Amino acid sequence: MTEPENGNTAETPAASQQSNPGDAILRRLATRAMGLTGADIERIVREARLKARRGKRAICFEDIEDGIRGHRPPVPYNLRWRWAFHEAGHAVVHHALDLGPVRGLNIDTGQGGYNLVGFHVWSTDTRDWYENMLTMLMAGRAAEKLMLKRVSSGSGGSDDSDLARATRIGFDLERTLGFGTEHPLLYRPHRDPGAVLDRDPDLASRVHARLEAALDRAAAILRRRRPTFNALAKALFDAQALDEEAVLQILTDDDLPP
Repeated sequence: MTEPENGNTAETPAASQQSNPGDAILRRLATRAMGLTGADIERIVREARLKARRGKRAICFEDIEDGIRGHRPPVPYNLRWRWAFHEAGHAVVHHALDLGPVRGLNIDTGQGGYNLVGFHVWSTDTRDWYENMLTMLMAGRAAEKLMLKRVSSGSGGSDDSDLARATRIGFDLERTLGFGTEHPLLYRPHRDPGAVLDRDPDLASRVHARLEAALDRAAAILRRRRPTFNALAKALFDAQALDEEAVLQILTDDDLPP
């Protein structure tokens, strides 16, 4: 899962549906291109123009989409399913907790799944919001366990991974945000939470307990919304990239109360 986008999310589904077909094509292309650099896009467009010129016709959307796909190696079947489950899990929980819009999902990058999400600015920084964030971050791992009965290291492994970000939030809840289970009013920041957790097993246990609770909560949401989760994962597996409108249509098809 990629870093979320921030800012106001006043756009409504109705406004999205009123956009013209050209906007829909641009959104789909933008979703397909997630993870590519500006230089990659420039090269793909140049090659698409050349292809159209050789065919003595105008360049079309399919030329650019084919170019984007051709720029990436094909994703193996089993890995494609894992990424589809993982990213669909994030999206379903993000929507169920009303954190904000899911602007796109993509699993054909060759480097794992990408999704772009927004957050409602009016609900941030509360204890509930941080706990919801933890739940959303752990949802990819919960989805893998639910569907595949085992998890991969895809949710961890780097400083910007799901597990790293969840651990940092759990650490801050205990030490800097005033929501700790022990000495909540003490502000105790640290640039290297890992070093602190290694030296303080009690703190590590409290942070780990938060992550375990978030994982269980995410799994419960996915089980409750199993039809929606299955539909989104299948659509993502088939298309490999879904724009905001396509994701929203599936997520709201069988909406339940939060």
